[in-house]
Amino acid sequence: MGLEEKLPAGIALTTLENVAGYMRKASIWPATFGLACCAIEMMAVGTPHYDLARFGMERFAATPRQADLMIVAGRVSQKMAPVVRQVYDQMANPKWVISMGVCASSGGMFNNYAIVQGVDHIIPVDIYLPGCPPRPEMLLNAIIELHDQIQGSKLGVNRVAAARAAEQAALGATPTELLAPTHDHEGLVGRNLLA
Repeated sequence: MGLEEKLPAGIALTTLENVAGYMRKASIWPATFGLACCAIEMMAVGTPHYDLARFGMERFAATPRQADLMIVAGRVSQKMAPVVRQVYDQMANPKWVISMGVCASSGGMFNNYAIVQGVDHIIPVDIYLPGCPPRPEMLLNAIIELHDQIQGSKLGVNRVAAARAAEQAALGATPTELLAPTHDHEGLVGRNLLA
């Protein structure tokens, strides 16, 4: 004698958050931020071979005001960092970010003053996609993972509080140049590494 038995046929029971999550995940418009070689792999996802349109993402937005997903593909220079942040701030809410490639996620092989050591130092990131460069199939998998996050996300104040907490945690992260080394470079000095 549940509620389902008293309702007429054709009535579906769900929550507003489930419906909103389904609609949001099925209509994402990405704002591309192709900064290096990862951008070529990101462009490949838009071709008919991978068919990004089946996820409701057939249109890459040319303006941040029409986008709700930023795909940061490639290394972010210190000069480009304010531009990335400005585009993120101009995007419509709710908004999500995929950090595509090891350079966008952690600076990659460019451990120097000119490259931001992870885009999460300037904007909050929802999905980290490893690889150098990651294959288009990997980006599709990251998009599917993001869809799962969007489907289960809360509405209203809960979403805003979660985004603020994630951004504060990312901005308060220890820079990679201050982290302890993971291996000993001194033991490799003078050795033939190819032998």
